[in-house]
Amino acid sequence: MNICFVMYPWEKVMPETDSTLRLIHQSVLNGHNVALISSNNLTIRDCNAFGFCKLFLKTESTSSSIISFYKKAKFKDKLLPLGGFDVIFIRTNPPLDSWLLSFLDSVQDDTIIINSVTGLRKANSKIYTAGFDESIIPETHVSKNKDYLKRIIDESDSERMILKPLDGFGGQGVIIIEKSATDNINSLLDFYINARGTSHYVILQEYLDDAKNGDVRVLMLNGEPIGAMRRVPGLNEFRSNIHAGGTEMKHTLTKTEIKLCRSIGKKLVRDGLYFVGLDIIDNKLLEVNVCSPGGISRINKLNKTNLQKLVLQFAEDIVVQKEKNISHKISLRKKVDNA
Repeated sequence: MNICFVMYPWEKVMPETDSTLRLIHQSVLNGHNVALISSNNLTIRDCNAFGFCKLFLKTESTSSSIISFYKKAKFKDKLLPLGGFDVIFIRTNPPLDSWLLSFLDSVQDDTIIINSVTGLRKANSKIYTAGFDESIIPETHVSKNKDYLKRIIDESDSERMILKPLDGFGGQGVIIIEKSATDNINSLLDFYINARGTSHYVILQEYLDDAKNGDVRVLMLNGEPIGAMRRVPGLNEFRSNIHAGGTEMKHTLTKTEIKLCRSIGKKLVRDGLYFVGLDIIDNKLLEVNVCSPGGISRINKLNKTNLQKLVLQFAEDIVVQKEKNISHKISLRKKVDNA
């Protein structure tokens, strides 16, 4: 199989914990041809989408140590057609590059893309969760109208609310709004809405009391939960994100959490979102991470699992089934041609 990873620069990979590296390592272990590309290295040639790829050089053996694998990896630069890959994994950090999706539009009918172009367009911002049933998400308001947002805060029964940008990740820009801090609220809304000289939508969300105990990160594959961990905020911090100082703890999903995940999973699969991360607090869905869901290494360590094997097996099964369907179609066509 030919597999392409659209991702951040190889030099920025953190080998001890990087989830994308584990998927790459498993792909190489499984004997596939693997290439890496950034969203800035795409081109159109002869009416086909191509990428300036870094193609892994195969060796006689692949180290079982992921860190050693990372340090010893060697590549050759090749201009390759995106349509020549059986699977393309999108592993870029938010916000998603809209031009990348435009390039992928031309190959989405011929290549398995995880996650699908359509799904990524729908879900690459935090507004996606607002489309779920209101019973499973915190009270959520999305707007760039400052007066409206101030009214929501003023009318809220809670002393606290969460404010965050639509395009942040890793906990960036997520803050607590204190209802009593009237002067600060006006200034904060001005800053978030008018940042970088243009007008931006922001999310104002119900503060969940259980947030002090952290959140649950769940990795979902084809609509089913395959692994989870609890992320606990650091000292003097309310955000649970690992990049914001949170720490991971072993977590076994409750029956209620499994039911919630499967309910969410049905919509994810319909939208072509096959491998995603869910953030859950007190049985409420906070975010759906679709571009580059992380946590594989930490969940593996906590539970002695190998989640990357499951993800690769899923991709391989799709390709095999697709090739069987094509072969069957060709066989039927020949019967008609030879009639």
